[in-house]
Amino acid sequence: MIPSQFKYVSAQSIEEAISMLQEANGEGKILAGGHSLVPLLKFRITTPGTLVDITRIPGLKEVRVEDGRLIVGALKTHFEISRNETIIENIPSLAKTASETGDLQVRNYGTIGGNIVHGDPVADYPAIALALDAELKVEGEDGTEMMPVDGFALGPLITMMPENALVTEVSFEIPPEHVAQTYLKYTHPATGYPLVGVAAIAGTDSGGAIDYIRIGITGVSDVSYRARPVEEHLMGKKPSKALIEEAAALATEGAEMGSDLFASPEYRAHITNVYVRRALHEVLK
Repeated sequence: MIPSQFKYVSAQSIEEAISMLQEANGEGKILAGGHSLVPLLKFRITTPGTLVDITRIPGLKEVRVEDGRLIVGALKTHFEISRNETIIENIPSLAKTASETGDLQVRNYGTIGGNIVHGDPVADYPAIALALDAELKVEGEDGTEMMPVDGFALGPLITMMPENALVTEVSFEIPPEHVAQTYLKYTHPATGYPLVGVAAIAGTDSGGAIDYIRIGITGVSDVSYRARPVEEHLMGKKPSKALIEEAAALATEGAEMGSDLFASPEYRAHITNVYVRRALHEVLK
C-alpha cells in the first residue's frame, strides 16, 4: 500500500527536532531507522502530517560506561551494537540480542531507540532491557527525563512516550563480572520476530548459591515483562536441575499469553517455560 501524504523535515540538532515536532501540532513522527515506522505508514495504521528525520543529529550513536551503567546512543544500529567492543565487554547478552534482531537489512538500519520506543510486544530488546533495569533518556519540550523501560509499554504499540519528545540514549545496569549471560529466542519463521525471547543473567557466590538473577521475557504477551517469580524462587539457592525445573514453571505467572494463527496461549506458555529452562541451564552451569 501507499502511505498518506506527509511533510518530510530533517533535524540537525535535538533542539531543532523538538521544535519541528512542536510545529507539527501533534501530527509529527520521528524517523530514525524506519523499520518500525515505514510498515505502519504503508498500511496507514499511522498517518503523520510530518516526519522528522533525526539521523543527521550528531552524538546519538555514542557508547560509554558511566556510574556502573552502559549508555547506548538511540541511533546505534543493531549491527553496530552486535560488534561494539564496549558493549561486548560489559553486556555481551545485549550484543547477542542485537545480532539476532530481524534480518541483515533490519540490523544494518534499525536502531535500538526506535525498537524500544515503538512498543512492539514482539521486539527483541525489551527482554534484556527489562532484565537490566534499562532507562530511556527522553528529551522534549518539558526538558530531560529518565524513563524506566519497566512500565514504558502499556500495550501493543502504546507507550508512555511524551508528545514532542525523542529518546536520545538507552542506559543499562552493568551486571557483576562473575555472572553468565544469554539471550535465547524461538524465531517466528516468517517474520524473524521472537515467538518467545528470554534474556537470562545469573551468577553464584563463593558458596555456590545464586546471588544474582535476572530474567526478561518478550514475544508472548501484550507487553514484555520481567519474570520476578522465577528470580525470587532461585535467589539464594544452589542451582540444580530440579530447582531450575521448578523456577521455569513460574515463567508465565501473572502474565497473559497472546494468541494468533501461529500459536495459541497454551503453546506460548509452554514454549516460554521451555526457553526459560534452557536459558537457566545455560547461565547456571
